[in-house]
Amino acid sequence: MRWLARQAQLLLCAAQFLTRVPTPALKGFETDWITRAARYFPLVGQGVGAISAGVFVLGFHVWGAGVAAVLALAAGLLVTGAFHEDGLADTADGLGGGQTAQRRLEIMKDSRIGTYGVCALVVALGLKATMLASVSAQVGALALLAAHGAGRAAAVVVMRVTPYAPSGEPGKWKPTPMGVRTSETVVALVIAIWPLLLLPMPAVGLGLALGSVAALLLARTSIRLIGGHTGDVLGGVEQVFEVGFLLGVAALA
Repeated sequence: MRWLARQAQLLLCAAQFLTRVPTPALKGFETDWITRAARYFPLVGQGVGAISAGVFVLGFHVWGAGVAAVLALAAGLLVTGAFHEDGLADTADGLGGGQTAQRRLEIMKDSRIGTYGVCALVVALGLKATMLASVSAQVGALALLAAHGAGRAAAVVVMRVTPYAPSGEPGKWKPTPMGVRTSETVVALVIAIWPLLLLPMPAVGLGLALGSVAALLLARTSIRLIGGHTGDVLGGVEQVFEVGFLLGVAALA
């Protein structure tokens, strides 16, 4: 019972961190809980994806694919408070606008959005909306469910295998000395798998390949330019994985 209570606590912590959904207060909260809760990030993502998928199906039958795609993305933005999109914009501004690692990190911390951030958001949201509008209601709904879970799993993997930017100051997420454990990363990956089984395997394979390449490129660029990842970079990783995954699904589904 104590173990189950602990897992419920971590799941609640993950939901509070990643979404704006009203949840009960956590008693005795410690910053380490966010890292320990990373195992459940994909599950929370699947919850967000399920909401977006429901809006997409409803909108598809009422207004058609184009409006449904925009409404589905808007629902996801509302549920999360544009949490990951903000990370993508900050990452684009920082990596694109600074000349030194310290300056890039300073730009990421700035609440204002710049040209690189705006362009990144327009391209990412535009691609996602266009891809959703090109598939059936069923495929689009399942793709949203899978993409949201797998994108957050990709962020957990980056948390595990890359260092925290040495000159960065904690923002959205504060690292712990131990970091994300291998076992926690495995749990996150396992949770992310089940929606993938509902889609055509060739489309899933291409989607995972494109999403992984996009996430890898961003992670490697962050290591080269700022020495590792930050909370903003993790949000960017989640977003570019989603875009790559949806590109693959739309190409073959």
